Amino acid sequence: MERDNVDMMRDFGILLLRIGIGVLAVYHGFPKLMGGPQAWAGLGKAMGVMGITFAPQFWGFMAAFAEFFGGIAIITGFFMRPLCALLTFTMSVAALMHLGKGDGLQVASYAISMGVVYLSLIFIGPGSYSFGPKCGCERRSL
Repeated sequence: MERDNVDMMRDFGILLLRIGIGVLAVYHGFPKLMGGPQAWAGLGKAMGVMGITFAPQFWGFMAAFAEFFGGIAIITGFFMRPLCALLTFTMSVAALMHLGKGDGLQVASYAISMGVVYLSLIFIGPGSYSFGPKCGCERRSL
């Protein structure tokens, strides 16, 4: 049976969401990734809010990696769910860091909002218009 219009519109909406959110993630992640070891170390110090003070360069690189390559994964739908999990964690650390510094909700709200979006995308999935392998968990028409 053919897909009905509602399913096609839903998948198109997911595609628009993926492109918009993915481009933002790439835009935020690229300068962090290109910043090099010194920038990664500064970024990785945010893990201190969770009591993790070792290897800040590694943690900073992982945050930059998650943002840049996570954005690409969201746009393409390829490995989107695992990278959205990394992005959710990254945004959680960013939000906790801002709140821990006393920046308030106004400053932390971007990280919180994006964390909610990434977490939601884990459950929603990439939709039909993606390059990702079909895992069998997408909605099927009878």
